[in-house]
Formats: sequence, C-alpha cells, structure tokens
Amino acid sequence: MTEEPRPLLRIVTGEPSAEELAALTVVVAALSQRRARRRPAPVGAWASYGAAHRRPLPVGVGGWRAAGGAR
Repeated sequence: MTEEPRPLLRIVTGEPSAEELAALTVVVAALSQRRARRRPAPVGAWASYGAAHRRPLPVGVGGWRAAGGAR
C-alpha cells in the first residue's frame, strides 16, 4: 500500500478565495525555507565608525596647541 502525501495546508473552517489560499501558501512556504541567522562578522578597530570622527577640539588657554597634538 502506498500512502497519499499529506497536504501542505488544510482549511478547517471558512471558504477562502483562490487569492487568499495563494497568499497563505506563499507565507507558509517562505517561513519553512527560513535559514538560521548568522552573526555579523566583528569589525576590527581599523573599520570602526567611531574612529572616523575626530575628537572635539580642546577649549581654553593653549587649546590651539593641544589641537595639533603637541603638548
């Protein structure tokens, strides 16, 4: 004896239209094909977003000297 394959969906109540059944089938099929999420690769310090911005300029007496890196 060969068993009949089980249906993907079974409507228990109501009478959905062909468009509603098609939409439901697409959603169920998409959810069943969902892959496991991969973690994003860690970003090294050279590509850090924060490193692209400079520190605020020092304010006050001698601030212009400190801004150039000389101390």
